[in-house]
Amino acid sequence: MRIIIIYVLSCLISIHAQNRIGTGAVKKLYQEHCMNCHGENLEGGLGGSLTGYAETSENFIRYVKQGNIDMGMPAFGEALSDPEIRTLQIYIEEMKHEKIRENTKLLLTDKKNTFNAGGYNFRMETVISNLSNPWSIAFIGHERAILTERSGIMRVWENGVLSEAISGIPEVIARGQGGLLEVAIHPEYAKNKWVYIAYSAGSNMDEEKSASMTKVVRGRIVNNHWLDEEVIFETSDEFHHKSGVHFGTRFVFKNGFLYFGIGDRGAKEEAQDLTRPNGKIHRIHDDGRIPIDNPFLDIPNAFPSIWTYGNRNPQGLDLHPLTGVIYESEHGPRGGDEINSIECGLNYGWPLITYGMNYNGSPITEKTVGDNMVQPLHYWTPSIAVCGIDFYEGDAFPAWKYDLFAGGLASQELHRLIIKNNKVVHTEIILKNEGRVRDVATGPDGMIYLVLNDPDAIVRLVPYE
Repeated sequence: MRIIIIYVLSCLISIHAQNRIGTGAVKKLYQEHCMNCHGENLEGGLGGSLTGYAETSENFIRYVKQGNIDMGMPAFGEALSDPEIRTLQIYIEEMKHEKIRENTKLLLTDKKNTFNAGGYNFRMETVISNLSNPWSIAFIGHERAILTERSGIMRVWENGVLSEAISGIPEVIARGQGGLLEVAIHPEYAKNKWVYIAYSAGSNMDEEKSASMTKVVRGRIVNNHWLDEEVIFETSDEFHHKSGVHFGTRFVFKNGFLYFGIGDRGAKEEAQDLTRPNGKIHRIHDDGRIPIDNPFLDIPNAFPSIWTYGNRNPQGLDLHPLTGVIYESEHGPRGGDEINSIECGLNYGWPLITYGMNYNGSPITEKTVGDNMVQPLHYWTPSIAVCGIDFYEGDAFPAWKYDLFAGGLASQELHRLIIKNNKVVHTEIILKNEGRVRDVATGPDGMIYLVLNDPDAIVRLVPYE
């Protein structure tokens, strides 16, 4: 029973993070210090409306602290700390964008499960249903794929038929956000048949007591059995955490290397600690060896596989099919979901800088910029609870080719991002309120496949005239 309660609480934190907009400690700050002048809903009064206000965090903090007598703005430097002022700015951004979302009418046509967005008419078809928390899908041919369910089940879908659970899968700690997570096939799968999976593993498999950490193995699927398992990445017990959150994962294969992420595991300060594996993107050879040119090998006690650090919870990772740049979606706190380009040895700032605040509306930091810390290419406030990402490579939607698609859990949205010269130049919502979008994948038929939670299903987007 306790395991179930922990799992439910973890899900509720993720599901309701976006639904906490306008609540918590920051709302009380706004009501106490801002509402009399700027209105309950930012509409203005004695002071101006805040619905159109846009300013950098540094300028906003300076203005609120110092005030402006000519504009009737009192100084709050003695009443509010810098982090508190920063949370007020996030609150304003949340409220502004929530109004935009509420007033955005899109997608639905007069036909069931048909939509119009991004210049296309398309319908949503359910491909696989009656799953339990599906997490990832990997295609291995036309109408053939492997998929994972977080409880520890892996199945093969072939020609419209879903297999029974594959036997011999390693035991997972299916607690909180942990369980059986990413699945991917080796780039030379046709020759070697290697299948890679990531999951939460512990030395003590009692789920109620075990500490755990993300583990990566590979094996082969033969007659619905998992065989030839090899450990590709694991940590010793000293690096395990009892927390049930932020396991990260997702895989990218590039030039014989395997890249994957591990979230901060709920210990945010460890994301900046190079001796710890959590809160990092890692790079290893696809057989598990450590590359001799990894960036931190010369630092005493640094974890040898680290490629980047300061990453809160990588929930998506994909390779741009033309440029070879690796992109990451980072699940933020309340506000501050990010899209990053991942480059060797860089610090992505968490938790020293962030565009978000704690779920309860209390501050993390006022800083959004730091020395030698990377800025995101794009961030969402309010959070969409960003998850899996995929660069579309099919031909069914030619105007979308090579655009990045990002799923949102709490927002139940699919976002399209156009990236040019390593900059996000346009974003739009393609799908909304059809389920929590856990993962996105281009199918071999050119359709866009979505892994949904609630409902637990695999669906695809199909164009129509």
